[in-house]
Amino acid sequence: MDSLINKKSLLVHPDHEKRQVAMKRAGELKHRIEDYLKAAKHIPTGFKLEEQYQTRKRNILNFLGATDSDWQNWRWQMRNRVSDVRKLRQLLPLTDEEAGHIEFVSRKFRWAVSPYYLSLMQTDNPNCPVRMQGIPSIWEIRDNWGKEDPMAEEYTSPAPRITRRYADRLIINATNQCAMFCRHCQRRRNIGEVDRPASVEDIKAAIEYIRANHEVRDVLITGGDPLTLSDDWLDWILTELDNIEHVEIKRIGSRVPVTMPQRITPKLCNMLEKHHPIFVNTHFNHPMEVTREALKATRMLAKAGIQLGNQAVLLKGINNDPHIMKKLNHELLKIHVRPYYIFHAKPVKGTTHFVTTIQEGLEIMENLRGYTSGLAVPWYIINAPGGAGKTPLLPQYLLSVEKDNVMIRTWEGKVFRCANGGYPASSVDPPSDVDSPYGWEAGLKDNTPS
Repeated sequence: MDSLINKKSLLVHPDHEKRQVAMKRAGELKHRIEDYLKAAKHIPTGFKLEEQYQTRKRNILNFLGATDSDWQNWRWQMRNRVSDVRKLRQLLPLTDEEAGHIEFVSRKFRWAVSPYYLSLMQTDNPNCPVRMQGIPSIWEIRDNWGKEDPMAEEYTSPAPRITRRYADRLIINATNQCAMFCRHCQRRRNIGEVDRPASVEDIKAAIEYIRANHEVRDVLITGGDPLTLSDDWLDWILTELDNIEHVEIKRIGSRVPVTMPQRITPKLCNMLEKHHPIFVNTHFNHPMEVTREALKATRMLAKAGIQLGNQAVLLKGINNDPHIMKKLNHELLKIHVRPYYIFHAKPVKGTTHFVTTIQEGLEIMENLRGYTSGLAVPWYIINAPGGAGKTPLLPQYLLSVEKDNVMIRTWEGKVFRCANGGYPASSVDPPSDVDSPYGWEAGLKDNTPS
């Protein structure tokens, strides 16, 4: 009898109808993410592959006659970069054809990969997304479309080592050194055959240019990879920038948290902490790169108060898939890195086999916005030709604009009319094609200013 009374009281409870609507809506939302949840189970991540990474690490250490202590020494990692195909074949299975292609490509384009990054490569998969980023491909030579300098950096350099495309910020190119020379690198024309940091004279000239141009408030130190420089040299550059009153923030663009996380040491973090506000933007492209060693590095940086962002590049065969990109962004947030940009790949000579269509990038954005937290939604950016600057690309959410209202499309593809600057009486009639699970009135109420 008591059970019957409780059931009857539930049916007449004033919140029961609202709860039923909410439960129906929750079911719709759950259905919308089912495809990702299914796909995510099969996406390899650095944390899932930890055991395999450790096995490959041991093999590399044994081959090089090194110890765990050596592995954690970033200078050892730099000295032992693999850049010879004969050595590579003893650490990574290659067919004769693959080895021949690498040897052929190396005559034109330099390559080198750190022992750490090599340990992340799948030995039984020539299409491994890590391997494709680090090991040369014959397609680099067969590229008849790309340009040496599509961003016209040589024409946007008003002083040595400076690249300037915007009014209030600029880049200092501090070195051509990298822990691993990415096969999609936008500055491969600068790599050369020898590691060559910028001279003291060039850096001083760059700093004097910044000092003389008071509108410059934001300086990005990049390269190459500036974190391949010594702590003392970086400290000197940052101190000089600190002493320029109009420079408000410093940024470092570095891929070492991905390719050589051993570079992030307590000493480095203590030095960087002296130069706040300072930001580090790094470059993870696939969930396989988000490892426990990367987490150790990013956690040290985060504890030093350094804000971390990620600038992924959309790369064919590596991450041009909505589920993979979403998984990457989720993995990044777990290691204190905020997804910042997805760059459309630039048509750099030797890299155009990685270039996707813009539609693929927009499809990824369609499957991020609304389908995951805003923290996991970066900007999709295409660089305008000739160094004209970054241009954000978005799916079309604003459908039309009128005097009193606008028509918008939500992340689910539903169409609403919203007031434009207030709610005149004429705006309450819904368009005939409105599709809302709540009805137009509820949608209108949700958009009414409080």
